[in-house]
Amino acid sequence: MFKGIVTFVGLLLTSLIATPAVADERPNVILLLADDLGWTGLGCFGSDFYETPNLDSLAERGMRFTNAYAACTVCSPTRASIMTGKYPARLHLSDFIAGQNRPYAKLQIPDWTKRLDGEETTIAEVLKGSGYRTGHIGKWHLSGIGKQASGTKPTDQGFDVSYDRPPGTKGYLLKTPSVGESKSNYLTDYLTDKACEFIDQSKSEPFFLYFAYHVPHTPIQGRSDLVDYFTSKVDPNAMHQNPSYAAMVASLDQSVGRIVTQLEKNNLTHDTVILFISDNGGLTQRNGKHDGFTENLPLRRGKGSAYEGGVRVPAIAYWPGVTPAGSVCDEPIITMDLFPTLQQLAGIAASQSHPKDGLSLVPLLRDPQYRFDRDLFWHYPHYHAGGDSPYSAIRSGVYRLIEFHEDERVELYDLSRDIGEQTDLSEKLPAKTAELKGKLHKWRESVNAQMSSANPNFDPTRQQEVGRQPKSKRPQSS
Repeated sequence: MFKGIVTFVGLLLTSLIATPAVADERPNVILLLADDLGWTGLGCFGSDFYETPNLDSLAERGMRFTNAYAACTVCSPTRASIMTGKYPARLHLSDFIAGQNRPYAKLQIPDWTKRLDGEETTIAEVLKGSGYRTGHIGKWHLSGIGKQASGTKPTDQGFDVSYDRPPGTKGYLLKTPSVGESKSNYLTDYLTDKACEFIDQSKSEPFFLYFAYHVPHTPIQGRSDLVDYFTSKVDPNAMHQNPSYAAMVASLDQSVGRIVTQLEKNNLTHDTVILFISDNGGLTQRNGKHDGFTENLPLRRGKGSAYEGGVRVPAIAYWPGVTPAGSVCDEPIITMDLFPTLQQLAGIAASQSHPKDGLSLVPLLRDPQYRFDRDLFWHYPHYHAGGDSPYSAIRSGVYRLIEFHEDERVELYDLSRDIGEQTDLSEKLPAKTAELKGKLHKWRESVNAQMSSANPNFDPTRQQEVGRQPKSKRPQSS
């Protein structure tokens, strides 16, 4: 989930006490965010088909996190958690923008915030204010729609430059080939050209590059040469079998390789921290049917669901001289941790006026055996085509409890023995169930989480129908 590279031991000591760092000692930071990449979506995380040599190499030289989590089972809330360091429930940004509405479902979704509010302080703003050049490449998915779009673009929220898909792009295919180094008409290659340009333009000052990939999100559309390559290698007995999906993952990995090479060309390798994670689990089903795209096994289900497959994701950290090469960290981490981590890496003191829900991962980057004393929470008061009804969840130690809002039913799993969440222990362990349910409810109150409510238009014969997203009743600040 994170990769880093730093030359001076003095930088590490400075960052640990969070005092202002000398400009030429502060590391560059590259944050790579995959879109819908499941826990087993990389070779180094167990895929038996996808080929990811560049990311595998980063893991071999850095650290893998086996219990890394996205803050939500869908993308926009997780992206908001990265930018702000806050739980999506605290932000009231709890679904993908603009969301999905089921007008006849049992519950009515809350009037949630469909944008990253301009009043929130982003990690880009913090780093820019400290002298970093900031660049956003790829998918943002935090802007408001229509009249709510004002003040919500990446360049409104701390980024000096921002590039996404060019006009005329259809899915992942550009209208005309890129004029950059790749000369490709594939979106991932085009965006990688822009990322490499940003590195070239920023080499004389500390920089923060946030590269938010579109792959392997739908539409499942791989680069033709890579699709042909993987089509010839399909194994019907393998867990992963989709050649187009494999091609998308390969394009992501090739992009990472190009970025590392660009750092080497500019002699920046030992001055740059690289972090990698996904925004949620892989999409495995829609409308109750398996979609054939990917698998997150041994985890249960995928994107949009209440189970581990929806939120547990691959994560890597690379920081030469600090992260032990080839190390594995089993401590649970979550995407809110990125904000304080980047803040500490840059030697920026935490602001009391902007409280964060995450913890800095610097202690783990130094020592994978380090342990945090905390619980992790999820809150999704929405319906999703790929998953379950509205739910909340808590992970406390080895246990994970899920509460489904429609009927207040709870399920309890021991992840140390049952990573696939197949054996519900809620009746067998009533004391533990009551303890975690109490913690979950207390947390929801503490962050003022919005709850779904009884739907007066509930119709069991039409509850799966999807309707237009209702307009927000609350004014949105700019």
